[in-house]
Amino acid sequence: MIRPVIISRAAPRGAALLLSISSLTAPVSAQDAPARREVVAAPRQAAPQRPFGTQRELAAMQQQWLGKRLDTFLPGLMRKHGVDFWVISMREYNEDPVFKSITGPETMAARRRTIYVVFDKCAAAGTPVSAACIERIALGGTSQGGVWTARRSTKPVAAAVGGQQAELWGDEQWQALKQLIEEKNPKVIGINRSKTFAFTDGLSSGELQGMSEALGERWTSRFKDAEGLPLELVASRLPEEEVFFQKMTAHVWALTQEMFSNKVIVPGKTRTSDLVWWWRQKVADQGLETWFQPSVSIQRKGAPNLGADPIIMRGDVLHCDVGITVARLNTDTQHNAYVLLPGETDAPAGLKKALANANAMQDFAMEEIRPGRTGNEALKSVLDRMKAQGIDGTMYSHPIGQHGHGAGPLVGLWDYQEGVPGRGDATVIPSMWYSIELQATTPVPEWGGQPVRMAQEEDMIIGADGKVRWALKRQDKLFLVR
Repeated sequence: MIRPVIISRAAPRGAALLLSISSLTAPVSAQDAPARREVVAAPRQAAPQRPFGTQRELAAMQQQWLGKRLDTFLPGLMRKHGVDFWVISMREYNEDPVFKSITGPETMAARRRTIYVVFDKCAAAGTPVSAACIERIALGGTSQGGVWTARRSTKPVAAAVGGQQAELWGDEQWQALKQLIEEKNPKVIGINRSKTFAFTDGLSSGELQGMSEALGERWTSRFKDAEGLPLELVASRLPEEEVFFQKMTAHVWALTQEMFSNKVIVPGKTRTSDLVWWWRQKVADQGLETWFQPSVSIQRKGAPNLGADPIIMRGDVLHCDVGITVARLNTDTQHNAYVLLPGETDAPAGLKKALANANAMQDFAMEEIRPGRTGNEALKSVLDRMKAQGIDGTMYSHPIGQHGHGAGPLVGLWDYQEGVPGRGDATVIPSMWYSIELQATTPVPEWGGQPVRMAQEEDMIIGADGKVRWALKRQDKLFLVR
């Protein structure tokens, strides 16, 4: 039997170890020995849930996506936006928004300063564009698993560091960029600068200043705000990503249905904050992340103001806004539920009608958001159709993908229903995703004509062929809490 040993916090670590070992062999007198107790084995911990695989498996998948995405989308986008030499310069912890779209899963931040350069060597001759036309060069940082050609410094390094080749540093990087530009002699040098889109405004003022001073008037005169190029690269998704996104969406559905059930909710006891933190904990336990704080709200007959953290009661309409992040992809979902009153087996007809009005708005959005149209054009068409059908609601859908509020045209904002200048004027493209986000407000007869706001959000996919479909499906029946 082991005699417990009390060790002062001030005791050296080695002393603590010696005392602990000596306690294993020290004799124990009869009067010191406690009563014999049955030894109970510690319960086995359940294997961790990994609904999408291990970190290593996810990284391998992301690396495959990276190379294919750059080969698939970059050539056409360079030519489409009239840029033959694209410069993406950033420093550690001040990364360009395009960073996640051009780097591997093992790279968490830029390396010191990293300058990524994309060159279309076929543009000058006007030959057809292809992946073979594109050179991808990294001045600083790594090759990102072989998808970039990394150029190093010619400066020797002391043997104490292992004799490795030095990394590019300081003005040497700008001179390397200038040398590369002189070698390629591009007509248009694209830089990430925009007054409209955050995704295309990643070139910081310090980087622009340093680069301009190094290149001089000859080359800065060829600068062009790339704007649409990074915007569309960030937005573009592969078919393989679409398949994975469907699995993510299915997982979100399973979680929202579990949250809005008697497995989690006890009417009269459970608060909305309990569901919020249930979601956060559930997602964390599964090794996943969320890109925003989830929310849960209640609407109740005859009770317009329920306070900040109400208790869920029978007869309530529940609403959640939730998301998950996996492999640099994000979901955004809003679902609704009804807590049955005693004797009820389904939600009142008026609440079903309210949901149906929101479903009709979803149908309008799916038909009006299509390649070639701007977000503002799609918004106007949806609102016109809502007016014709007598539906009172608002449309505020947004792109989604590597960012929750993703790159591309907005289709309204909740407080800008007349259109969104600038950000709503971009054009929808194939191979991008949207969160169809909206709300319909409908008077419910069973609630004495009280208006009920049915807010919904479901992710959809625009394929490479331009066809539109739900990532999984949309909610056309309220979840029921019994």
